[in-house]
Amino acid sequence: MTRLQHFGWFFARGFGPQGWGHPSYEWNYDWTKPRLYQQAARELEQAGLDLVIIEDALSIGFPETIDLRVREAYGGPKHDPLILSPYLLDATEHLGVAPTINAGAYPPYVAARQFATLHHLSDHRLGINVVTDVGSARHLGLPPLAHDAAYDRAEEWLGVIRRLWHSWDDDALIADPRTRRYADGSKIRAFEHEGEYFRVTGPLNAVPFTRGDPAIVSPGGSPRGIAFAGAHSDVQLALAPLDAESVRAYRQKVRQAAIDAGRDPDAIKVLFVFKPEIVASDEEADRVVEASKHPTDAELYRVLAGQSSDLETDLNALSLDEPFDASIFGDHVSLGSIKGLFGKEGVREGVTLRDLITPKTVKGRITDRAGFVGTAEQIADFIEELGDEADNDGLIFSGDLHPVTLHRNLDELVPVLRRRGVLRTEYGDGGIRANLADF
Repeated sequence: MTRLQHFGWFFARGFGPQGWGHPSYEWNYDWTKPRLYQQAARELEQAGLDLVIIEDALSIGFPETIDLRVREAYGGPKHDPLILSPYLLDATEHLGVAPTINAGAYPPYVAARQFATLHHLSDHRLGINVVTDVGSARHLGLPPLAHDAAYDRAEEWLGVIRRLWHSWDDDALIADPRTRRYADGSKIRAFEHEGEYFRVTGPLNAVPFTRGDPAIVSPGGSPRGIAFAGAHSDVQLALAPLDAESVRAYRQKVRQAAIDAGRDPDAIKVLFVFKPEIVASDEEADRVVEASKHPTDAELYRVLAGQSSDLETDLNALSLDEPFDASIFGDHVSLGSIKGLFGKEGVREGVTLRDLITPKTVKGRITDRAGFVGTAEQIADFIEELGDEADNDGLIFSGDLHPVTLHRNLDELVPVLRRRGVLRTEYGDGGIRANLADF
């Protein structure tokens, strides 16, 4: 049964050199200026997407991996997505914008005030993609934390921010010119927070929200990350195999985590990252798939360069054909990224990098459920199937925030999804939370 689903865009390279390494770079946009991103944000809004999530990494890497990360601009340079967000919000009316924020990088009071300001300026369209990267701690003068401890800190950080946001009662703001009374100070609560990671004094010097708090997005797929999402998130940015069984199982884990935290499981939308390759015909799909089956070593190492950036580990220095040992990854490396390298079969011994990387270069037909190459109609069939068979909430497309990339992915697909009743044709009123609400 066809039903509306939620869609977003994951701005995968972050606020960095958009189009680098692709012909679209020759459109001569200046990636350091806002016009490129504003144009792309307007296109996403025209397409009816709920939100754009801006990837980020605070650090340019460890000394031994800096060149690897900047050589092809996989992991740097990156400018601050929070500073870019007002430009995207100003260029649009309905699109939610969720910059990535490291919970250790912004003191809670500063974060609460800045986020509140942007949420008001944008008519309640701000989201926050909360990450727990610990590799950047050295840049911030913070002690390094283990994976789960970083989530503990993020929970305390977010809890304090929410307490600051709600240190004003809903009726504390009066703003009545007749009585010359702007606010009722007796309904603004001071407090002292002394936790394991933060010491904060409230209240917040910002007025309360009228359409709900900024939406919280989280990407973690580890057990601790799922628990965090269940307790706190409005959107779980999910990386998982895109078959009905895997999607159903992943959603159930997130929903159960919400129940365990005392929340309504329908309050969180699980949106899976999806990178289809849309072609004009079955014949073109066959050509694309066949051409991908025999990657050269140079092509494999190019894929490894991107994996190395994500995993903060120089995989290009390793042999393609010797058994690969996952213990090479330090505690700072995301468990979700490691699982992404190993794929559906999970972390295991005895495999080589060639075994792991070759499947990432070989493409498959979406009609065979062997990959994501297909016509717009075939991609839409697959999206409907996930919605019907796995009760999927929706998908997050992924790529540069470049108009060429957006058009390549959406021009043919958006009309098909709308004709089928899968993609919204208009927005409601109420900011990012209205976008994410059940249809």
